[in-house]
Amino acid sequence: MNKSDELDDTGRRNFLVKVTSVVGGVGVAATCVPFVASMNPSSDVLAKAETEVDLSDITPGAMRTVAWQGKPVFILRRTPDQIKSSSASNGGSDPEPDNKRVQHPEWLVVVGVCTHMGCVPNKEEPGWTCHCHGSQYDDSGRVIRGPAPKNLEVPPYRFVTENKIIIGKA
Repeated sequence: MNKSDELDDTGRRNFLVKVTSVVGGVGVAATCVPFVASMNPSSDVLAKAETEVDLSDITPGAMRTVAWQGKPVFILRRTPDQIKSSSASNGGSDPEPDNKRVQHPEWLVVVGVCTHMGCVPNKEEPGWTCHCHGSQYDDSGRVIRGPAPKNLEVPPYRFVTENKIIIGKA
């Protein structure tokens, strides 16, 4: 074997290593694309990204539960007494002023999922009680006793008219 054959083999080897690396990289990228795409929200979740709610038939003291992104959302039309008691306190374990949780004092909008274990609390006076583990929330959705570490979540929402809200992108 002469010296020019050795150089030719080295060139061919380098070329094959580069081609194999490129093909392998393309294969890895092609494998990762579906995996990364699977982490995006599904089409049914995107379709429910916003929920429009008509508030006109909710009487003071009454509550409506609607679905938003597969979760229950409690919409409570608070009475003057409920507003007064919610404003007078900052809650219990996770203190937060009532005016930071509501856009209009009359309306409370919270995700109805207990922050302890993900149960759905029941409406009881005053507030809500999660009977699974005993967490209790006031009429502002703030945890006042029990193992729940945080207040009920306030979803992004906006008033589009006096009697209509859109829950979703605020």
